[in-house]
Amino acid sequence: MVGISTVLLNRRCVLKNRVSKEASKEVSKKTPLVLFALLFFVFALWAQKQNDQPPAKAPAPDNKGSAEAAGRVNPVKPTQESLSKGKKLYVIDCAMCHGKDGDGKGDMASDMKNVTDFTNPDAMKDSSDGTLFYVIRNGKGDMPPEGDRAKDDDIWNMVNYIRSLAKKKE
Repeated sequence: MVGISTVLLNRRCVLKNRVSKEASKEVSKKTPLVLFALLFFVFALWAQKQNDQPPAKAPAPDNKGSAEAAGRVNPVKPTQESLSKGKKLYVIDCAMCHGKDGDGKGDMASDMKNVTDFTNPDAMKDSSDGTLFYVIRNGKGDMPPEGDRAKDDDIWNMVNYIRSLAKKKE
C-alpha cells in the first residue's frame, strides 16, 4: 500500500516540475527583450561618449604657405564696385564675429578670443593684403576657412573692404 506521504511527495515533484517548466518558458520569453534593452543601453552610452569628445581640429595652416601669401599683391583695385561687392560678402561671412562695422564685436565674438578689430589701423598695419587673403581663404584659429566657396576676386574684394574699415576711423 502506498502511503499518503508518498502520494504527496510524488504530487510535490510533479507540481515542482510543472512550475519550473512554466518559469523556464517565462524566462525564455523575456530573454530577447532583456538582451535588446541591454544592447540599446550600451549603444546609447557609446553614442553619448562620441558626442562628449571635442571635434577634431583642422590642421593649422603652415607658415610656409602664409609667408608666400604675404607677398601676394591684390590684383583688384579698391573701386566703389569692389568695396560694394566686398561689403556684401563681409556681411554674409564675417560680420557675425567681426561686427557689422568691423570693430570685432559681432554676436559670436563674445565666445572667442582675439577677434580682430578691422577699424583699428594699428591692428591692420602688419597684415599685408596677401596675408589677409590667405587667412580668409584658409582660416585661422577659431575662424573657419572660406575655402573654395568664394572666387579669388571675391576674397580680394573682401580684403579691399576690410582695408576700407580702418581708413574710415582715421
